[in-house]
Amino acid sequence: MSSDPWGRVDETGTVYVRTADGEQVVGSWQAGSPDEALAYFERKYEGLVVEIGLLEKRVRTTDLSAKDAQAAIQHLREQVEAHHAVGDLDALRKRLDQLVELVETRREERKAQRAKQSDEARRAKEELVAEAEQLAASDQWRAAGERLRALVDTWKGLPRLDRKSDDELWHRFSHARSAFSKRRKQHFAQLDAQREEARRVKERLVGEAEALSGSTDWGPTAARYRDLMAEWKAAGRAQREHEDELWNRFRGAQDVFFAARSSVFAERDAEQTENLKLKEELAEEAEKLLPVTDLKAARAAFRSINERWEAVGHVPRDARPKVEGRMHAVERALQEAEEAEWRRTNPEARARAAGLTGQLQAAVDKLKGQIEQARAQGNTARADKLQRELDGRQALLDQALKGLQEFGG
Repeated sequence: MSSDPWGRVDETGTVYVRTADGEQVVGSWQAGSPDEALAYFERKYEGLVVEIGLLEKRVRTTDLSAKDAQAAIQHLREQVEAHHAVGDLDALRKRLDQLVELVETRREERKAQRAKQSDEARRAKEELVAEAEQLAASDQWRAAGERLRALVDTWKGLPRLDRKSDDELWHRFSHARSAFSKRRKQHFAQLDAQREEARRVKERLVGEAEALSGSTDWGPTAARYRDLMAEWKAAGRAQREHEDELWNRFRGAQDVFFAARSSVFAERDAEQTENLKLKEELAEEAEKLLPVTDLKAARAAFRSINERWEAVGHVPRDARPKVEGRMHAVERALQEAEEAEWRRTNPEARARAAGLTGQLQAAVDKLKGQIEQARAQGNTARADKLQRELDGRQALLDQALKGLQEFGG
């Protein structure tokens, strides 16, 4: 008979293991000596020790699911309970019990981690939705459109929430994008409609101008051409591809008429030369209105100059483009000043610009705080991700601030 602290072999070759509940039969051994029997079943025990150790390591260091871990524990427990090994089986039971507790702890930790990640994803998506809903009201078509596309990319990079929450947030996000796209489409459709209407009006004016180009009824025809020019200016701009062509035809028809009239009234050349001097003086007087410092006074002065200009009459044809160009340049500068003044004093546009700027500034400040917190916690990956988002927000904020400056503040 042979024995060790954890087991023994009796005279019949039966192997026993000692446990807290007394001896348990391990098996029968007839193939060799009792020492060999104990050694064989001790190796069985060491095998269980190794398997339990490996499972403990997997539970601690990998993402082994609780279900798989519990199945592995149960499998090992069955082997321990089968008493087919010689060693401290009670210690193995204790380790398996502790492993059960560890699996539960790890399961709770992963559950908490998933909950935290879900909360972070929810907050991130809610922020994206809030920003998208703000952008939906923007008139900065290009900048807001690019930002909305960037928000979609950010959304795609975030994990999904529970189906109901994710669908609700996505519905709001998608609705904001659709609202912006609809407003942008309506804006450009209205712009296209206005330009198309201008094209139709100008084609009618060109047709009449060309029909009048051969007239010899000098006074009434010249007066009608002046009326046509006023209608032309009031019509607004047509599409770019039509505007220049229509203008060349319109101006060409007038040139034909006035050239014919000039040939008939060649004796008026001297008068036209004098007119040129007067218009050059008026152009110089108009140019002194620039740069515009007092828009109201400048408009009044330009109207006065323009009335005198219209009263002067024609100038030599070859000199007309240059002197008229000088007056047109002043007129364009006044129009630009009027547009700038309108934008600066438009309370609705200013309020939108200020509101968007405030929201963007708050978002930038918040991101900076989150980046500092992430770096303080050593979470470089999150800090880098937040920094990329901050760069996008900062670029949009800079554009919004630049736009707000145009309102004078």
